[in-house]
Amino acid sequence: MKKTLAFVFLFLLFVSNGAFSQLLTMESLVMPSKILNHEVRFSVCLPKDYYTDKLRYPVVYMLHGLGDDETSWLEYGRIEQISTQLTNDNEIVPMIYVMPQGFRCYYSNSYDSAFMYRDMFVREFVPYIDSMFHTKADRSQRAVTGYSMGGFGAMMLPLKNPEMFAVSVPLSMSVRTDDQYETEDAKGWDQQWGSIFGGMGKTGEDRITAFYKTNSPFYVLKTFAVQSGYKLSFYLDNGDKEGTLAKSNEALHILMHQLQITHEYRVRQGGHSFSHWCSVMPDALRFMSDAFENKPYRGDISRMANLVPVEGVLLQKMIFNGLENQVFLPENYFHSNRQYPVLYVHGDFQVSELQKVARLVRSQIQHNQLPEMVVAFVPSQDFGSLRKCMDEMENQFRIRKGFRFRALLDYRGSALSGSLAEVKEEEFRMLVLSDAKLDKDDVQLFTDKPDGKAFERTSVFLDAPDQGSSYEGYGGLHIVLKKKEISHEYRVREGYGGFDWFLQGLPEILKFTAESFHK
Repeated sequence: MKKTLAFVFLFLLFVSNGAFSQLLTMESLVMPSKILNHEVRFSVCLPKDYYTDKLRYPVVYMLHGLGDDETSWLEYGRIEQISTQLTNDNEIVPMIYVMPQGFRCYYSNSYDSAFMYRDMFVREFVPYIDSMFHTKADRSQRAVTGYSMGGFGAMMLPLKNPEMFAVSVPLSMSVRTDDQYETEDAKGWDQQWGSIFGGMGKTGEDRITAFYKTNSPFYVLKTFAVQSGYKLSFYLDNGDKEGTLAKSNEALHILMHQLQITHEYRVRQGGHSFSHWCSVMPDALRFMSDAFENKPYRGDISRMANLVPVEGVLLQKMIFNGLENQVFLPENYFHSNRQYPVLYVHGDFQVSELQKVARLVRSQIQHNQLPEMVVAFVPSQDFGSLRKCMDEMENQFRIRKGFRFRALLDYRGSALSGSLAEVKEEEFRMLVLSDAKLDKDDVQLFTDKPDGKAFERTSVFLDAPDQGSSYEGYGGLHIVLKKKEISHEYRVREGYGGFDWFLQGLPEILKFTAESFHK
């Protein structure tokens, strides 16, 4: 204790004498906690003009995952670099970033009152930070973000104390649905969950204690939606390669929709890693910055490639069954006798929309970001007619034979009554469902299929708008594909769907399609 008090004294002395005037990042500072009877370490990143402009700043509390510590966001999360770049580019307002030590407590109080971390955080830590630094000491100027265990804290601290925090940004939140919680292997369960929320040594429903219910977002959100007079801004993100957390985060997203709780939800390529969390931070920080300024969210940073527009793309027409099909051919098609892989785009488009897609494809080919391919636009029709149309196209154009060089992109179709249910073994190398009509009950039809043999060599790419009407269907299908061990990519992107939304995500779809051709 004497060592801790001496450190605090020296810290205050150094600040008063200006010795820290050049230190914008301070690692592993210490706050003594009476509530915990334990010191709490924390790191801080300050804005570049902190010591000269005398302004006050909003605060982002950044929580680490299980097994990490107060240095992790600095060492692995690169928060200094990311925030500095975004601030210099005027993408976000200057902020103070505070990274506390979270131990292994899920940023919660323990059921037996032995370790009251949340009480410490709210009653001691936040006031301490406000007293030590030039903060805007108001709930509207405080956000909480974190990954894994820290994602749980980023969700629950604002939900349990909305009078203190206004913004919640959980990343890859370590959370469980009730059925996951009840059936999780006992090995390690007591230490990770039972020691905090009660039910140690229990199995099944006995693990769902009253204390757990007061600390699970699946229960707290229901009462929060009804009783809370506070407005919280939510931005949730998860990686499509997550295991257990894929189901629980999808379930939470669906629940928030059902409760009509406004929120942003994203699923991006990635798993439980800092490479994923670092990729999320520019959008997450923009979201927090807009909330601090009481502005509507500007939206995620566009990932559209900065390619030179290509005009005058010529589409070949082909009439089949009375329907007009349009075919994009690469420039070299007319100067060679080689064959090409083909992407069938199944859906209804305006002519101007077809031209935009064709220009994007041609531009990416010209800039060597995409291998040459044929893109055939086929109007919506039943799957049997679609097959006949594809056969005719492959007779008329130099399309390389074999399923390895054939992909299908179904745009806004009824996926489970069409492409997903009807696809045969070794028919396509990749199947893309973009803004498709996916009913949660229809997913059961796919679930009940005896096996995933038709998809043993076919990859699936699910592309969904976070505010679309098929959120339950997409989330359910993602979980089913995981259970069946069917290779797939899953994205939930900002928006309501539609052509402009589709075009924004098309470069990534094209990238994975091209990679599938050459596996």
